[in-house]
Amino acid sequence: MNKRQVKTTHLPLPQFYNSINAFNPEYRANEMDLHRTAIEWKSKYGLTHVDSDLIRICLLIIDAQFSFCFPSGSLYVGGRSGRGAMDDNARLSEFIYRNLRVITEVKCSLDTHNPFQIFFPIAHLCEDGSHPLPGTIISADDYKRGKYQPNPAMAYQLRVGISWLKKQFIYYCEELEKSGKYQLIIWPYHVLLGSIGHTLAGVIDEARLFHSFVRGASNIPLLKGENPLTEHYSVFKPEVMTLFDGKPMLNVQKDTKLMEALLRMDMLIIAGQAKSHCVAWTINDLLCEIMTINPALAKKVYLLDDCSSSVVLPGGPDFTDEANAAFEKFRNVGMNIVRSTEPIEDWPNIDGFYKLLF
Repeated sequence: MNKRQVKTTHLPLPQFYNSINAFNPEYRANEMDLHRTAIEWKSKYGLTHVDSDLIRICLLIIDAQFSFCFPSGSLYVGGRSGRGAMDDNARLSEFIYRNLRVITEVKCSLDTHNPFQIFFPIAHLCEDGSHPLPGTIISADDYKRGKYQPNPAMAYQLRVGISWLKKQFIYYCEELEKSGKYQLIIWPYHVLLGSIGHTLAGVIDEARLFHSFVRGASNIPLLKGENPLTEHYSVFKPEVMTLFDGKPMLNVQKDTKLMEALLRMDMLIIAGQAKSHCVAWTINDLLCEIMTINPALAKKVYLLDDCSSSVVLPGGPDFTDEANAAFEKFRNVGMNIVRSTEPIEDWPNIDGFYKLLF
């Protein structure tokens, strides 16, 4: 078999799609209208059920949620252009529509938080009794010197003592610093479960549902990030999984089933927000797994570079350079950096990929 035997011809964009909706935080699709159009689309273009796919392609979309995708969101990923996530979502939804014929599954992760979590202001108290502002960086030494203290309200919720929680916060900061990634950053409240910030951006939800209706794929979202004692940038595992006494955190573990399922796919395409954080650390965890199994698997991973942006906080840190360096590392080990506007059949390593599989 060669790639000519697999239909990858771009489909037209559906008439209901309007790129301007990627910039409209209030936009939501009508599910019944989508369903009716999907039936017509499937018949018009001879689209088949995903079970018939000769090559199984998964599109993993990371955290394309309201909080990250719009200027009115609490942690908007605008990148250096200021339009970052919105432009990304327009391109990403168009990529899904044009490649409906060959995408087998669309998996969307949903970052999922509650107010009392270690990276939110309310978890900590400053020396004057106030809460640290978003953008504050807290080190283990800050806690040891008494610059910050745990909020008793959080200790109450966790049913632990203040001294226990302080030891855990110090241990957590030490673990982050040992990893060499970054120190603990206090973020604005974002993707709170039950809030509008938690929802998928309208155009991404629309494209996900349309693919599901047309191709018969489940496309069930993946939740991550609810544990109060750790950040959870990567889809596959949280930043820290143990307590200061060596015991495992409750209900915190590496998602090996998800990783194995994704690596069983013939192609894995990754996009979403933010390139500098949740996207980069998801790919890094995937890469670590690949290196323990078979480094050649890296060639089946494709990163949509024009569908992810980096965190650039106004007056604060700009993580663009770190994100670009991470993507260059991924390229150097065999992963493919591509653009959504290029036909899949023209992406790098496609010929060798098909020959290897068939």
